[in-house]
Amino acid sequence: MVTIQYYPLAVAMCFITMLCWGSWANTQKLASKEWKFQLFYWDYSIGVLLLTLILAVTMGSMGSGGRGFFADLGQAGAKYLGFAFLGGVIFNVANILLVAAIDIAGLAVAFPVGIGLALVIGVITTYRVDPSGNAAILFLGVACVAAAIILDALAYKRLPSEGQKTTMKGIVLSVLCGVLMGFFYRWVTKSMPADLADLALPSEAGKLTPYTALVLFSLGLLLSNFVFNTIVMVKPFVGDPVPYKDYLKKGNPKLHLVGILGGMIWSVGMSFSILAGDSAGYAISYGLGQGATMVAALWGVFIWKEFKAAPSGTNRLLGLMFAFYAVGLGLIIVARVA
Repeated sequence: MVTIQYYPLAVAMCFITMLCWGSWANTQKLASKEWKFQLFYWDYSIGVLLLTLILAVTMGSMGSGGRGFFADLGQAGAKYLGFAFLGGVIFNVANILLVAAIDIAGLAVAFPVGIGLALVIGVITTYRVDPSGNAAILFLGVACVAAAIILDALAYKRLPSEGQKTTMKGIVLSVLCGVLMGFFYRWVTKSMPADLADLALPSEAGKLTPYTALVLFSLGLLLSNFVFNTIVMVKPFVGDPVPYKDYLKKGNPKLHLVGILGGMIWSVGMSFSILAGDSAGYAISYGLGQGATMVAALWGVFIWKEFKAAPSGTNRLLGLMFAFYAVGLGLIIVARVA
């Protein structure tokens, strides 16, 4: 399999993760003009799995490092397969809350609050499993991100009531998303050795390569969708129930491709984050990738104009939010080499 051992390349991959995780939701914004986010989410889930399978049979099955995908799957321990699968299930619940929050409150609110909170929790929980980097600098970066979350929430409160589609519901869903999202990554990393060079050691028997872990993660996401997305279709947070027949009746090739593309974009980010973690450390890889919050907020503020109705002074809060995020991300990068 192909592995990443060069730290600057790992950081570059984390930046690609940031761009992918911060941009995939634009496909939801485009698709939701014509159908409900619950229907979009089925195609998104398919796209996530499709990309991980492509990587598993290509990069995961070539190169001189570790085992190939099929050989790894054959030796995998049930416990470790379960860890990666559980990560996908937890992520799925969190992500459904996120797409609902985007639908209600927009990118510029859902991402800074939900994914920002996930960054804080995720870095802390992942660092406990893989304590790589300077803890003081890493957590100072996390504190800056937490400050950015508060600033974004304050900016949201300044919107006129008609600009807040369901008042605080979007923020509540974002917070619930963030709490759950902060825990999924540690389960995926728990299914793999901290150092891929140790894969051949007897003590690491049954553990997975990143490519196998990603496939199991994606299966957990897609299969749990039949439970959690179905619930949200029957009892949506806002609006009327969404029948299954609408997926075929109202869908067209363009809408399905937009959803699949959104899932594949997100999945590129997840895959690069996991692959970069062996060199950068999983806590740093996850934390840097979650700079996606700033990317998504930029889309929401400048492209989708989600704060155009806000009173004067709101731009100052948004500017401070971006500044704290930028400083926080910089500190997370430096933490590895300090």
